[in-house]
Amino acid sequence: MEKITSFTIDHLKLQPGLYVSRKDPVGDTLVTTFDIRMTGPNDEPVMNTAEMHAIEHLAATFLRNHKDYQDKILYFGPMGCRTGFYLLLIGDYRSEEILPLITELFTFMKDFEGEIPGASAKDCGNYLDMNLPMAKYLARKYVSVLANITPERLVYPD
Repeated sequence: MEKITSFTIDHLKLQPGLYVSRKDPVGDTLVTTFDIRMTGPNDEPVMNTAEMHAIEHLAATFLRNHKDYQDKILYFGPMGCRTGFYLLLIGDYRSEEILPLITELFTFMKDFEGEIPGASAKDCGNYLDMNLPMAKYLARKYVSVLANITPERLVYPD
């Protein structure tokens, strides 16, 4: 079996950043998949499910309500390796173009107060597995990455 594209990226060189993972034609348009890499693969501890779950609820809610992007959001969800998230947008985008959106998103999460949207037994199949304080900590850490981002952290390493 042939390796899928995401398994051909050198994870020993990959740093926290914002990367275009792939672009797929769907009908007349493209879908751009972004790799929102929050931790250094095989270098830092992975994120636990509770904070990832909280981030997923906050981010999905924020993005699907965003005045400029709500109609372009297809999916926001965790990577299986627990080092980041994928964001799928309708359209042809570069990392630099959505950097303001991702900065706005993670700033929203680091400052979030209150009940996590959808964190109830009625709304979620595992609502007890959420950790808002740790989600906010990770969002704050990632905002620092975004604020100091270099071109090397916007394009996958060779």
